[in-house]
Amino acid sequence: MGVDSVGSVEEIARRAKAASRVLATLPTGIKNGALKAMAQALPAHLPEILAANAQDMQAARAKGISDSLLDRLMLDEARVGAMSEALMEVAALPDPIGEVVKGWKVPNGLLINQVRVPMGVVGVVYEARPNVTVDATALAIKAGNAVILRGGSLAMASNLALTKIISEAAEKAGAPPASIQALPTADRESVDQLMKLDRYIDLLVPRGGKDLIKNVVANSTVPVLWAGAGNCHIYVHADADFDMAEEITINAKVQRPSVCNAAETLLVHRDLAGSLLPRLVSSLQAHGVTVHGCPTTQALPGVIPAVEEDWYTEYLGLEIAVKVVDSLGEAIDHINKYGTLHSEAIITKDYEAAKTFMAQIDSAAVYVNASTRFTDGAEFGMGAEIGISTQKLHARGPMGLTALTSKKYVIFGSGQVR
Repeated sequence: MGVDSVGSVEEIARRAKAASRVLATLPTGIKNGALKAMAQALPAHLPEILAANAQDMQAARAKGISDSLLDRLMLDEARVGAMSEALMEVAALPDPIGEVVKGWKVPNGLLINQVRVPMGVVGVVYEARPNVTVDATALAIKAGNAVILRGGSLAMASNLALTKIISEAAEKAGAPPASIQALPTADRESVDQLMKLDRYIDLLVPRGGKDLIKNVVANSTVPVLWAGAGNCHIYVHADADFDMAEEITINAKVQRPSVCNAAETLLVHRDLAGSLLPRLVSSLQAHGVTVHGCPTTQALPGVIPAVEEDWYTEYLGLEIAVKVVDSLGEAIDHINKYGTLHSEAIITKDYEAAKTFMAQIDSAAVYVNASTRFTDGAEFGMGAEIGISTQKLHARGPMGLTALTSKKYVIFGSGQVR
């Protein structure tokens, strides 16, 4: 199938809208059955998935794509297995649809209930992360939504193979046709068309680089809930435990540097510049990390000078910016200026310092003595996630099931008139 006109994209959206009306009324058992069928279908079609991914990987290497993006793109048996497990985890979650969020009775006898309902049709625009195809679909279906997937060119073969497999499995299990659809093109025009179809699409979620998000936010007539970039920080306070500081710093930077919750900047209190800082820098370098340092940090072997742009940079690789700060207040000011409102951590034994940090850091996730790598829907017990919102709208941080729902008021009367 090709998508080469406004009409064809609009037809996909129109079919999704029709499917969403059926999905909104499906019992939990059928939705869970569809998710379980999708989970079983992925390992059953593993050779097909890996063949498609190998095609994407070969093309990406030929284009000279960075190692961090290749890591995001690559699928193997373990990662496909993790997708299958995520589907099962979402199936096991409570169904949010129909939940009475709150209810009350007014003096005239009307009983007013606020009830959780599906969003309707969710469009997801993303780049080189094939797992988003499955994670986003799992949450959309469990929350009673139809989903339209528009992946990036690097993962086109992988995304189309995954969509075909899970959509067929879901339909056989009772989901209506067109519940899960993918745009089989990655050109800019397809996104431009998608984000103007507010007649059919109820929510658009862009996941990717700042240019993609900026374009969608600036031009979409569909409401947008974006998964933002992650310029995440670790601040080591003057009284920090040295072993803890090193372990958390290395985990946050090295464990998987290509993802949005990896640390990109390390701030160290000046009292530790002669003691802990050399240890942290040496440990980072031993793990293959290039250190961009402030003037104090530059005095250490192998450190290259940091420029202003480094404090804004989401490296998504084995690089980090390191700065010595004079106080907790300076650390907080630095993070609020240069950060992307994603995830920040303080390493400290001082309860008051931790309280101040938590209160004054304006990010979606704030940690005390823990790695930023935990900002993840699964790690938060949500099952899969559709992204990590750095906005302040109805969803912030890891976006699970309830992020893909809305609410409506259901009012019961006994003949009341106004």
